[in-house]
Amino acid sequence: MASELKLRLRPLEREDLHWFVGWFSDPEVLEYLGLHNPISMAREEKWFDKVLAAPEDEHPYVIEVEEKGEWRIIGNMSFFDLNTTDRCAEIGIVIGDKASWSKGYGTEAMRVMVRRGFNDLGLHRISLHVFAENKRGIRCYEKVGFVREGLLRDANWKNGKFRDVILMSILFPDWVQSSRGEK
Repeated sequence: MASELKLRLRPLEREDLHWFVGWFSDPEVLEYLGLHNPISMAREEKWFDKVLAAPEDEHPYVIEVEEKGEWRIIGNMSFFDLNTTDRCAEIGIVIGDKASWSKGYGTEAMRVMVRRGFNDLGLHRISLHVFAENKRGIRCYEKVGFVREGLLRDANWKNGKFRDVILMSILFPDWVQSSRGEK
């Protein structure tokens, strides 16, 4: 099914920020993100300027899907905390367009970005943090080949309660062995 999806990643542009402001004002979208409050355009523009100052390999990508011959923005993703000495990075993704949830787009975007990390950036390890109750996210990451490494108990305070955070990663040799690296 994922191979049938028409998805692409492209560099984030300032003109895309209005999508993020809309998504990050929606409590359902914010639920599994580290953000605690809605984002203003001024704050999003400040974030954009900051990420442009980061190394190019950490610049965010917009996730777009093709529907009826048109490309539509549904989310974004990026590597961060890229460490070229240890050849590792953390990855983050958000599918902000709720109409695109549970359609395989997140899984396909993660596959594309993991492939880029291993093949183009020479990474050996890619990790991520996910809230323990984010079952849809965990399922997506496991489909790509991420494995659970540990649990950070009560690591996040949100909506009046502490939440556990799961640390997951994928290693280059495991990715190649699982045939995910053949594409």
